[in-house]
Parts: sequence; structure tokens; C-alpha cells
Amino acid sequence: MTIDIENGNLRILITGGAGFIGGCLIRRLLDESNAKVFNLDKISYASDLSIIQESPNHDRHFLIKVDLNDFEKTSLAIKESDPDIVFHLAAESHVDRSIENAEPFLKSNIIGTFNLLESTRIHWENLSPSRKERFRFLHVSTDEVFGSLGPKGKFSENTPYDPRSPYSATKAGSDHLCNAWLHTFNLPIIRTNCSNNYGPYQYPEKLIPIIIIKALNQSTIPIYGDGTNIRDWLFVEDHIDALILAMKKGEIGANYCIGGNNEKTNLEIAEFICNFLDQKFPLNSPYSKLIKFVKDRPGHDKRYAIDSSLIMLQLGWKAKNSFEEGLKKTIEWYLKNISWHESIQMRSGYKGERIGLSKNAKK
Repeated sequence: MTIDIENGNLRILITGGAGFIGGCLIRRLLDESNAKVFNLDKISYASDLSIIQESPNHDRHFLIKVDLNDFEKTSLAIKESDPDIVFHLAAESHVDRSIENAEPFLKSNIIGTFNLLESTRIHWENLSPSRKERFRFLHVSTDEVFGSLGPKGKFSENTPYDPRSPYSATKAGSDHLCNAWLHTFNLPIIRTNCSNNYGPYQYPEKLIPIIIIKALNQSTIPIYGDGTNIRDWLFVEDHIDALILAMKKGEIGANYCIGGNNEKTNLEIAEFICNFLDQKFPLNSPYSKLIKFVKDRPGHDKRYAIDSSLIMLQLGWKAKNSFEEGLKKTIEWYLKNISWHESIQMRSGYKGERIGLSKNAKK
């Protein structure tokens, strides 16, 4: 069954819609559909609604400030939004923060997902037959649940789970909960696992924005270990294309791996950004002189790479942006929106410091 998101008079619930990917998804739905979009978000240190507020259709966006860790409030939010579709993106997602304190990740990613699934199940079971048939729940996860790759091979839908960080372990737990609610209660769930996203509006603690901001401030650019850890990079708008396509045409019970086919070392990312800035805003010496290798992250996975064959063959998805195009767009956006990231850092209290090796980390 194909779900008509663009033309249907739908009520769509996004969890974590004040986050980076969630905000991009809401903006796209507001711009390209007639749906009422409900944004269930607890509003944390990394939250931002700028991209949503810039949409000419933001009057169809409704923020519901709720922490998924609260079952009663989550249930009330489901009743209020009365959704036909749920995109579940809400999650604590920064690996370094999970090393410093894992408890918020357990509460948000596992307990929060459980509360959402149970509230949604009750809602779905009481829908009319026609609404029940078209209802979908899409759970957005990460490639980090699969662990670490060697020099060869890629993650796929059949890769065994092997999470290595508190963050990825809690995301694996949320994936398993979704699988259980699919098979036990027949809740119509589709799951996705994506590679590292990047793009405009990403919170400054993530690798690409922190490199850009450090370089612009002529501060030291810290690179973990020897910089050879490899990630598969996906431009956020290409990820949004995949999520909407999976929701519209994906098979209930299917799991789709979404990657950019752009494997880059952390050092390559830093050097690309530095070389781009050398051309835009040259200094007396290359920006790459700011790069400094620092103590590696505990349990740092060596390599991620995703095989996206299933979603490409079954649903016809393909990334539109090459890595070079996407990263240039991203750097140029940050150059034009310095006041945005400065205000985000001021509001959150995050100044670009190292996280994850704190002496106060819980043992």
C-alpha cells in the first residue's frame, strides 16, 4: 500500500522534531504536503526550531513539549496529535556524551521508545479500519548498532548487532523494541539505519560543524587518535528523501539501510574543510596547521560503511548529492549563518570543549 503523504489530509507526528534531522524532515513535510505536523520534543540543549520557523507553512506545525520518558504525558500527546503517521527520531545521539553519562541515553532511547510504542499501539488499535490500514510507524536508527568494520565489507540489513558505545547500545535496544512490537502486536513498523548525517543547522558538537567553527575562530581543530577512523557520510536532505520514500512505499516489517557511499577518514574531512576555507578566507598559513591529534575516544569504532542496495532496488532511492557538493553547501551555510551557531552555543552553554573524557564521568 502506497501512502499519499503529499496530497493526503494527514496528521503526522515527528518525535525529536527540534533536532537536526527531525527539523529538516518537518520543514520538508510543511513545504511539500498539506499535512498537519505535530512535533513531540522535550526541548533539550541541542534543540532548535529555526529551520521550521522559516517555512512559509509553519502554521501547520504544532510543538508538543513532552519528554518521552514520561508515559502519561506521552500518551496524552498521542491522543492530542491523533496521528496517521509517526516518524520516531527522538534520541540522545552524541557518543561522547554517552561516555560521560549513559543514564540519559537509557531513559530517552530505551524507556522513551517503549513509552512511545505502547502509547502508539493503544492509539492504533482504536483507529477506524481505514485509518488503521494506512497507519505507519517509522523508527529511525543508526549504523552504529552494527559495531565496527574492518578494512573491507559493509553493513546491511542482515548484519548482526554489535554495539560498542552506551549510545549505540541504547539505540540497538530501541531497534529491538520496535521489532518486538511489530511481531507481537502487529504494529505496522518500518525501521531504517542510516550513516553519519551532515548539513545545515547541525548542532555544533558534531564533527563537521565543530571543525568549521574551530577553523573560523582560528582555534585548534582536535582530531581523535590518528584521524584514520572512517565514516560513511550522508547529506541530510538525501536522508530525508529516503525516510519519506520508506514511509510512502516501504514494506511493513522491512528494515532499510541508508548510506551515502562516501567513506572518508576524520582527517580527510578536516583537510577538505581547511582547504575550502583556504580558498574562501586565506590566512597567513593554511588552516590545516590548526589540526591537532588528541587522545582517542574510548571504544572508538574504526570504520562504518553501509550497503544501500535494498532501498535503492526496492524503493528507487538514490542520494542526489555527492560528498563534495554536500559538504560545500554545508560549509557555505555555516559561513553565512555565524550568528546562528553563536546563539546556539550561547543558549546551550557548549563552547566547543572536549566531551567524553571528563573526570566526573560516572563509573
